Amino acid sequence: MGETFHSPCGFSPNAPSFTIPHTRSCVRGAAIIGALYLPPKRANFNETRQEEFVNIGITCYPTYGGSGVVATELGKALAARGHSVHFISYALPMRLNGYSGNILFHEVEMSSYPLFEFPLYTLALASKMVEVAQFETIDLFHCHYAVPHATSAYLAKQMLGLPNIRVITTLHGTDITLVGLEPSYLPIVKFSIEHSDGVTAVSRFLKEKTITNYGINKDIEVIPNFIDTEFYVRRSDSDVRQRCAPNGEKILVHTSNFRTVKRVPDVIRIYDEVRRKIPSKLILIGDGPERSICEHMCRDLGIYQDVKFLGKQTEFRDILSIADLFLMPSQSESFGLSALEAMACSVPVVSSSVGGLPELIVHGKTGYIAEIGDISRMARYAIELLSNPQKHELFSQASRERALTFESTNIIAMYEQYYERIMAQPAITPR
Repeated sequence: MGETFHSPCGFSPNAPSFTIPHTRSCVRGAAIIGALYLPPKRANFNETRQEEFVNIGITCYPTYGGSGVVATELGKALAARGHSVHFISYALPMRLNGYSGNILFHEVEMSSYPLFEFPLYTLALASKMVEVAQFETIDLFHCHYAVPHATSAYLAKQMLGLPNIRVITTLHGTDITLVGLEPSYLPIVKFSIEHSDGVTAVSRFLKEKTITNYGINKDIEVIPNFIDTEFYVRRSDSDVRQRCAPNGEKILVHTSNFRTVKRVPDVIRIYDEVRRKIPSKLILIGDGPERSICEHMCRDLGIYQDVKFLGKQTEFRDILSIADLFLMPSQSESFGLSALEAMACSVPVVSSSVGGLPELIVHGKTGYIAEIGDISRMARYAIELLSNPQKHELFSQASRERALTFESTNIIAMYEQYYERIMAQPAITPR
């Protein structure tokens, strides 16, 4: 099979874990007759049987974006609870490291052919999903990011001819607010969402945006992003802080993929105003299309020596642990996972009032929010916090307390309960 083994506001914090009631055929593969694959026998999920853990196929982008991070962390947590997790993507997810006996990675192999001007990833992914489902007896596919994963899952379900396989699609943001609204994608995104057995969104904002933009008449469950608050916790490291701010300057941090929607130049302009009033340093984590523009901007403003471009980092808890303020002036954010990571490390956030950010950041308590592009107001908020130690301490404590409500254990239980509910309902039969 060409598989590579690798490892890993209204929530119900005490929700129990669950096991799926069904039995599985002893057959763990598929008989092959010529080129025909015969899928393994499956039980009806609606019948009462002995309890077993569920077998999950997770499809996600393996990059640094929030959807891939959340999908990977979800898979790792589900595997730790005893479920079998199969990641299906074109590359190993960035956060998938170490070994776990409950996690397998299946690489989507792409072939080049002169006739095809562009890679046919959607079709190759669907074929790989069929292969994994046949040989690993998958119970459900969990697709993170609608394009093209939900479409590939629909095709795979049709090819398999196994209606009892459930497809759950989690909407993360730009798949709905940007990419999916393109005329060339809108019909297929709408179709794929409507033909998923279950759909979740990471914020109320994203749920409402999906229903409004696509005219979808379907239940969408809001299950927020999550964080391991035992890992993301502020740690004192005087050496790191001494290297970044040798003269005791305040430290402002921003992390993103340096795309236009993140408005990283606004971060630099905010910092330029802050540094005129408060001795400070700016740390920028990540990389992307606008990094060069931002570096030139810092040189033009004469502040390049006070701004550190760290590039891509797989883990930046140590940097967040020395930060005094986190900046997120984005044009669009469905949730704001990096802001949550900062808050868990007791770092107040100054952000724009877009998308799901107001659902995460409590204005005047864990940070401040302002209109998109209002650089002066964001700078004033930053200066106010950084110049008032007592207020900053209160905001830091409140940020940590707020982050605890998004503890991974609580949210993973919500996903498990949602799996159980969807698998107890009649499956959507492909047309």
